[in-house]
Amino acid sequence: MTQASRTIDVQSFIDTARFSSCQWLVLALCFLVVAADGYDTAAIGFIAPSLAHEWGIARSELGVVMSAALAGLSLGAIFAGPVADRIGRKTVLVAAVTCFGAWTLVAAHAQTIMALTVLRFLTGLGLGAAMPTTITMMSEYAPARLRSLTVNAMYCGFSAGLVAGGAASAWLIPHFGWPSVLTAGGIAPLGLAVLLLALLPESAQFLAVRAGAGERIAAILKRIDPRQSLEHCTFVAPVAVAGKHGKASALALILSAGYRRRTFLLWLACFMSLVIYYLMTNWMPTLFREAGFSVERGALLASLFSLGGLLGNLAAGWMMDRFNANRTIVVAYMLAAALVVMVGRSIDHPQFLGLSLFLCGTVVTSAATSMSTYAASLYPTEARTTGVAWMQGIGRIGGMAGAFIGAGLLGLGWGFADVFGLLAVPAMVAACAVFVIAKPCQGYPVARAAE
Repeated sequence: MTQASRTIDVQSFIDTARFSSCQWLVLALCFLVVAADGYDTAAIGFIAPSLAHEWGIARSELGVVMSAALAGLSLGAIFAGPVADRIGRKTVLVAAVTCFGAWTLVAAHAQTIMALTVLRFLTGLGLGAAMPTTITMMSEYAPARLRSLTVNAMYCGFSAGLVAGGAASAWLIPHFGWPSVLTAGGIAPLGLAVLLLALLPESAQFLAVRAGAGERIAAILKRIDPRQSLEHCTFVAPVAVAGKHGKASALALILSAGYRRRTFLLWLACFMSLVIYYLMTNWMPTLFREAGFSVERGALLASLFSLGGLLGNLAAGWMMDRFNANRTIVVAYMLAAALVVMVGRSIDHPQFLGLSLFLCGTVVTSAATSMSTYAASLYPTEARTTGVAWMQGIGRIGGMAGAFIGAGLLGLGWGFADVFGLLAVPAMVAACAVFVIAKPCQGYPVARAAE
């Protein structure tokens, strides 16, 4: 006699179980991916002063190199999102980490601006694909009660990577030159890709909306809660109800009538957020050098901004889980607008400058991070990576704009205070865009689609 099948909602299973060693493993691996991403993304900013001096190039020429990686980041995110929603999170993540590690290693041997620009673009493709995929993976393994905190904790890896980059640059560049910073940023991700291939499980929610994956899902959920009996079970996950023309593609879904307004607002907020973030992270070492600081001291001061991001991510995640996620981000952007002005006016007071940079990093980084965490909550499983990836892809265009704006302003002779004061404008625009979103998207009813 055949035993009756039991239906298990994968998300509900994860929500009710304790946070297991399997989820800690996913968190640790995703943290390392984001840390490697952060190191490699910011590496060009840390080596820029030495690179410009050694190659005898103008600062404005470095804007092209910086924006090349951001262009790759944008395209990598836009194309990787739909692919990850189709073939799986793990496959895309391993490929992305391998890509940016390999091209960073090759970039360490670049001899011309053109070669470095091309190699940074190729690096950016992998960086852009990795970030939204890790966010989706972590959000689908985190229980609802801890989701924002867990994803933001994972995102602390980006700030950790920036801190590591600043500290490593301060020591490596004087001893081994700027190529050593890229060499270190290439070798570590290649080793990490091997670990991901061996240890990282595929998203159980992704598998639940695909046919024939019952045994794989059961094995994963058994690692989360070994006490559960999962034989003869059918696994399901929340999916968007198909429209009158049938099941939509992931991209069509996030641009459909039910999601379009919030999607565009997310894009605007992320664009403005990354104008601020990338202008600061890419140009701070150069701005400090122009203000009379040594390379080592400039790199260490810039690291305070990244160190503040570690605290800010955790605080914002905790507040989003316990209070209103939307308002938490709005307040962060409003504080960012005030603090960038404060940083700009602190250049003649080193101790106050360090404190201001730390606080600025707390709110600027947490706001940018929380955008991805928040976006992941607004889309169903089959479009989640696409929603986060396209938001980040459009946002990276803002990062490119930030790199060019920084180069242009320096070329016009703008000082430290002027550049930072200008950043209050995009911070307030982002705050307004997120405020209008107001509450999670309810454009499509959710159905349970069994295997």
